[in-house]
Amino acid sequence: MSEKISSTSNPRIKDVLQLQQKSQERRQRNLIVVEGWREIQLAINAGCVVKTLFICPELLRPEIDIELLNVQVPPANQVEVSSKVFSVMAYRETSDGMIALMIPVVYKLDQLVTKKNPLFIVLESVEKPGNLGAILRTADAAAVDAVLVCDPRADLYNPNTIRSSIGCVFTVPVISCESAEAIRWFKVHQVKIMTAALSASHWYHEADLKGAIALIMGTEATGLTAQWLEAADENIKIPMRGKIDSLNVSVSTAILVFEAMRQRGFE
Repeated sequence: MSEKISSTSNPRIKDVLQLQQKSQERRQRNLIVVEGWREIQLAINAGCVVKTLFICPELLRPEIDIELLNVQVPPANQVEVSSKVFSVMAYRETSDGMIALMIPVVYKLDQLVTKKNPLFIVLESVEKPGNLGAILRTADAAAVDAVLVCDPRADLYNPNTIRSSIGCVFTVPVISCESAEAIRWFKVHQVKIMTAALSASHWYHEADLKGAIALIMGTEATGLTAQWLEAADENIKIPMRGKIDSLNVSVSTAILVFEAMRQRGFE
């Protein structure tokens, strides 16, 4: 390792904290903070580049492959930190002694290559990083073709998104774009737009979810905007039998996605 840091006032530590706390800083510098061996490995496999890797040797788990790590991240790009410093840097309460500054991979809608009968998740104006992270876990489990985050209010690389997604933000293409752009792309590529709405007339399990489809999910507070409802090829809903008429958006997404997977024979 090229450097050892034992002071929490070190400028490099302050730099990490600023990137963790400020989404504008992450966007301007095109850097994200990724914590944990598993998440860092997933990010590397997705094509993200490690700029600096901070390591606390006292906290490293014994199963971590140091030889592999040194191949992926040259020792010159590794910085050793004390346990005191790491506790200040760490976003998670429990960790395995690694935090990386990384250059993320940016996916664009016009670069998206799809297979036959693709399945997409679209989130309009998602606000809560925890919900976004949970939906990305569903997307990974179902191996959807991409997640489109339209008119986003949540930062894709907010530390809480990365944590709640357990790294799945790196395992599925995630594209940030405007709703109008996504609608045009779906129409051109003949992808059926299926909106989830309480005002819908069709139950989700009666709809045909086997073809090329995009499942459009809105916010829990206001649902989808008229832009998506008017563009929809079909509006579908989940039966509600209780006193409350809204499930958590991540739960609703999982229900619809796995119904689509069931209809496709889980292939």
